[in-house]
Amino acid sequence: MKTVYDFTVKDRKGNEVSLDAYKGKVLLIVNTATGCGFTPHYKPLEEMYKDLKDKGLEILDFPCNQFANQAPGSEDEIHSFCTMKYGTDFPQFAKIDVNGENASPLFEYLATEKPFEGFGKGIKNAALEKFANMNNKTFGDKAYIKWNFTKFLIDREGKVIARFEPTKDMEEVRKLVEEAL
Repeated sequence: MKTVYDFTVKDRKGNEVSLDAYKGKVLLIVNTATGCGFTPHYKPLEEMYKDLKDKGLEILDFPCNQFANQAPGSEDEIHSFCTMKYGTDFPQFAKIDVNGENASPLFEYLATEKPFEGFGKGIKNAALEKFANMNNKTFGDKAYIKWNFTKFLIDREGKVIARFEPTKDMEEVRKLVEEAL
């Protein structure tokens, strides 16, 4: 059976990294952007990382510019922004596509394991869903991820156990991460 450990990704310098290097860890894999309304998620993500890293948590950050061009910078510019503004210390990888013909095989796998189930209730969530659908219609059946800061929780065996849309309260995300640890 396939797990996240079967995938290789590129770090922000372009070097190949096997996710097998994270065996035995609980992973939170996130597609991010520096100019998004959800960009402040970097703060609770970094707090969670500092608090839980020694218990076996790794947060893997994959910048993506497919959602309203909200991550336009280079890998180095994105990294500088994140470290200077939010003090991020968790691993950040090369910018990727999460949808379409050039979608990262990792994100295609993650989204197939835990498909989109909606942004939740409320006016803001309905507005985001409408905007996301307009943005993602060009990807057709390869619109795996609906917006920035979609998070996937991976257990210590490399299995996808949860998907969190960006509208999910970060305290709830943290609670489920702690349970997985």
